[in-house]
This record gives sequence, structure tokens and C-alpha cells, in this order.
Amino acid sequence: MKSSPSARSWIAAGVRHELLTRALPALRHDMTAPVSVIRMAVLMLKRQVAADPVDPAACEERVNLIDSQVSELVAAIRSLRDWELATTDDGITRSALVAQCMTLMRSAFDLHGVALEVDEALATPQDDEPRWPNAAALRYLFLGALGYLHDGVDEAGTIRIEPDGTDALRLHARVREAGGANAVLDAHRAPRALAIDTVALQNLAEDLGYAVLLDADTVRFALAAG
Repeated sequence: MKSSPSARSWIAAGVRHELLTRALPALRHDMTAPVSVIRMAVLMLKRQVAADPVDPAACEERVNLIDSQVSELVAAIRSLRDWELATTDDGITRSALVAQCMTLMRSAFDLHGVALEVDEALATPQDDEPRWPNAAALRYLFLGALGYLHDGVDEAGTIRIEPDGTDALRLHARVREAGGANAVLDAHRAPRALAIDTVALQNLAEDLGYAVLLDADTVRFALAAG
């Protein structure tokens, strides 16, 4: 029996929740790192204020450091709004989308023994790159494609991200080289009960309004909603 639109939306919501959960360590780091710096700077500022005589230049330096870290913390907290599909945004370029998702997931994939490799054409932003609407939806779709290849390709060693024409992305998983298996890393891959499989990725894409083409080791999707 074919899923109803409501059922597909519920499946897609579950997939988005799983993807956000996987991205949370990086998001949490962006918020906790400034807090650690602020705490240390406040401690040093207290000592400098209590000194006799007070060094105005040193105090100003600590205040400026605290101010910059507060700004970073505020920016990190505000970035959580970028995950809300209902939020209106200014769109995103293809290279910026790739860069954001690489920042979020590279460390986690490295820990699982899967390298992320970006084509050189995407690594260097171009001044005339078009911006594509619905950045939040594209971010979920891109992370979904990464999760699909990570979870579904046995002994995946590398996932390569390449441009496909001027308006699409292609992600391809390559099997780990012979002798490169790591039993410890493989044991900590995502639980299969929560894996992003074909059904999960297709429901996510349909709910977001995009079309994906996929097989066992490749995902392709256009950046314009269908």
C-alpha cells in the first residue's frame, strides 16, 4: 500500500530529526567553545582588576576578547534558526552548501573511518555563483544523501562530492582500500535501526519538494525544487 502524504511527512520529519541529531555535536561545539574562552577571560580579567596598579591596556584586551566570543556565541545560537524549514532565508550557493555540511559532518565521518572528499570546483567559491532558495531544505537533503551513503555502503572509505552540471550535486561512495578495514571504527557506525535508507531519503526528498536519483553508491540531486 502506498504511503499517504501525511505518512510521508511523518517519515520525513523523523529523518530530519535523525539528521539534526547527527549534526548536533558540531553545533554544540560552536556554542560551548566560546563559553570556555569567556570563562577563562573573565578569570584573567578579575585578576587584572584586582592588581595594584591596574593595567588598563590588559583589561581592555580581555574585555575585547570577551566581546568577540559573545558575538560568536550569539551567532552560533542564531544559526539554529537556519534549521527551521519555515524560516525565510536568502538562499545559498552550491559551494557554501557543501562547505557548511562538510564543517558539520567531517569530524563525525572521520571518526567512523569515512573520508569526505570535495571536488576542487566546489572548494573554491565563485563570485558569480547563483543562490538557490530554501537553504534549510537543501541542507537537510545534502546531509540525508551523506547519511544514505554512510549507512548503506558496506566498508565505505570515501564519499566524494562533485558538481553535476551547473545546478546539481553528485555524491559517490568508494569502498575502503584493501587492508584498510578497521573493526573498531566499523563497530561504531550508525545503528542500522536508525539508518538513512532508500525509503527514508526518498520520503525526505519528496516532502521537501526535490527529486533525487540514487543507486547503491551514488546520489544525485538538483538544487532547484521540482
